[in-house]
Amino acid sequence: MAMNVGADPGEEPGVMATINTTPLVDVMLVLLIIFLITIPVITKTVPVKLPKANNIPTHTTPQDITIAVTKDGSIFWNNESVSSDTVLLQKIEQIAVEVPQPSVHIRGDRDADYKAIGHVLYELQRGGMVKVAFITEPHSGALAAQ
Repeated sequence: MAMNVGADPGEEPGVMATINTTPLVDVMLVLLIIFLITIPVITKTVPVKLPKANNIPTHTTPQDITIAVTKDGSIFWNNESVSSDTVLLQKIEQIAVEVPQPSVHIRGDRDADYKAIGHVLYELQRGGMVKVAFITEPHSGALAAQ
């Protein structure tokens, strides 16, 4: 970092090429204070008496269901093995009538056949499920880019 103390003896003093920002900052702070003071005065609202509201607890959302499809096509309902398609459909029909309807998260193995995951989707549609999502892992390059 260099500092200009003065001109060399025998040389004429040159023009300073840097900008002094202190007056600019001072002016901006004064303008900010003026705006902060005048905006509440300018803002006018119609005086009304607002109604009092009771704090009513909202309905809790149901727990999400996770359906896992393994590499060999086995289906698991919240970590419990599902023995057949009829049992899966019965479970789906039981939760499909709940209000609000829980969402179903499908965890499909990377090496699982698309047919097995498609079959689970078909059973969810037959059972009347509306909220279906897929759980994936982020690409390793995506984490490094962030």
